[in-house]
Amino acid sequence: MTYEPYPSHTTTNPEVSDAALVIRNLYKNFPGKVAVNNLSLTVPKGSFFGIVGPNGAGKTTAILAATGIIRPDGGNSWVAGHPLWADPAEGARTEEEVLAAKRSYGLLVDGLPVFERLSGKEYLEYLGYLRDIPGDELQQRIADLLQALDLADAGKKYIADYSAGMKKKILLAGALLHSPEVLILDEPFEAVDPVSGEVIRTILRRYVAAGGTVILSSHVMELVEGLCDHVAIINQGTVVAAGTTEQVRAGKSLSERFVEAVGGKQLDTQSFGWLRGGQAGHSGHDLPAHHDEG
Repeated sequence: MTYEPYPSHTTTNPEVSDAALVIRNLYKNFPGKVAVNNLSLTVPKGSFFGIVGPNGAGKTTAILAATGIIRPDGGNSWVAGHPLWADPAEGARTEEEVLAAKRSYGLLVDGLPVFERLSGKEYLEYLGYLRDIPGDELQQRIADLLQALDLADAGKKYIADYSAGMKKKILLAGALLHSPEVLILDEPFEAVDPVSGEVIRTILRRYVAAGGTVILSSHVMELVEGLCDHVAIINQGTVVAAGTTEQVRAGKSLSERFVEAVGGKQLDTQSFGWLRGGQAGHSGHDLPAHHDEG
């Protein structure tokens, strides 16, 4: 199959202009592996959209390609009606649209570079200057985010000294800082403590209620089912089910539908016969009993 990297970029198409994110025929190949395989997806504006899939399904790669972080081998994506990938033949007009697309979203993905020798506050100030947020407004937003995410006391510490959960929260603060139209979050609750997790849920719900769009990738079915009004299941680099959460669930739990969609592995009933919760197995090498001499 031949993949065309530069399909039409027109934003007069209602499907593109009326959606928060549109992905069409996205393809990304790594040596020995097709990570994203002709993936297409439409995320409605104002939705809380969950993306789920097994490990290695292509979720993170699709997000990186759809947001312009890595270059796909084929296909295109649009954020808030703007294309992410410019056709060089179309010149400056398309480059301006690409920049508009990147201004339209906030992104949290593990593994992206972060300036760890900056403090959390300095990192947010740097992002704010890049986004041309006025000084007083920027300081107010930073104070609000650090306070809400329980990072006020850590704001002066180097990010290099943050725990995994704290790094996740400062990256989320960076994604929220410019109040984007679309918020794209890859495993935002991973390593985050329960109290902060509930605060993040509240912030995201308020953001959607105010007209924003959240796209959330997670392995936790219960989290997605409880938060998201739309969901897509990705397996082997392509979408195998998508729609409202109720449509995808089809009367079952999301976990059940997920297993059906990706093909759950059946465990041999004879496997792990040796695993007996501390009881002696068949090897005859029983551990000696411990005698309390006290």
